[in-house]
Amino acid sequence: MKIAVFERSGEKYVGQVLENENIIQRFDLTLKDFEFSGVTALIGRDLPLVTEEIPLDEVMLLAPVPRPLRNIFCVGKNYRDHAREFTSSGFDSSANKGTIPKAPIVFSKVPETVIGPGDPIKVDNTVSTEIDYEVELAVIIGKSGRNISREDAASHVWGYTIINDVTARNLQGLHSQWLIGKSQDTFCPMGPWAVTTDEIDLNDTYIRCWVNGELRQDSNTNLLIFDVPEIISAISNGIMLNCGDVIATGTPAGVGIGFKPPKFLKPGDKTRLEIQGIGVLENQVEGY
Repeated sequence: MKIAVFERSGEKYVGQVLENENIIQRFDLTLKDFEFSGVTALIGRDLPLVTEEIPLDEVMLLAPVPRPLRNIFCVGKNYRDHAREFTSSGFDSSANKGTIPKAPIVFSKVPETVIGPGDPIKVDNTVSTEIDYEVELAVIIGKSGRNISREDAASHVWGYTIINDVTARNLQGLHSQWLIGKSQDTFCPMGPWAVTTDEIDLNDTYIRCWVNGELRQDSNTNLLIFDVPEIISAISNGIMLNCGDVIATGTPAGVGIGFKPPKFLKPGDKTRLEIQGIGVLENQVEGY
């Protein structure tokens, strides 16, 4: 099932996307149920009644979780090819440089970074001209838990979406940690909607990114160093994962810093992210 948050005639709604029919079925939910929580308002409740069917091209899609309740958990260097290109780029400030991580490298992005499909990624050249893109599979937690075992992790997942982990590389290196470089305003495009777990097979799901029509990242989730169950188990080790938490699982090779010279984003560029079974997330870069 594909679930979207959308706006129509100034009002915000949640509905089921029937992509092949190019329609969205609006659920009977009031604004207060999902203004910030988005699709997570459906977790733990019976599916609401459908009130109307609307052509998909008549609505404006919003981020499926417009404002997460707390920081988005992110995993760094989680594809071997990207770990190698990141290490050789000169921007790697993580521990164990030059090695494949022995445990997930976890950082976060603040909730206010989230924007929706079609929203502009805004870059401030007075802050950074080294803006990078990163296509990532994101997990939406549907059941809270602490010290979750790998074997039980799947039962805590409600669904998945796509995230572009946009990064100011100079700030990432300058501060020797990743929060500031990852948490610039508008640096977390999310969408185009969320899908329930039955929609994709993480053992064989392609993940791709284009910039201005040029294919930059082309990989598969079966190449993750730490898969989704391992990530959930690691993050919940002594930390309560809450219903509605979002986890970005890492990006494959092909990011801007992997090229010589680097191919950074600039105003006017268009990013197109695609994950099999989910959909396509597109955003354009604008300057302030």
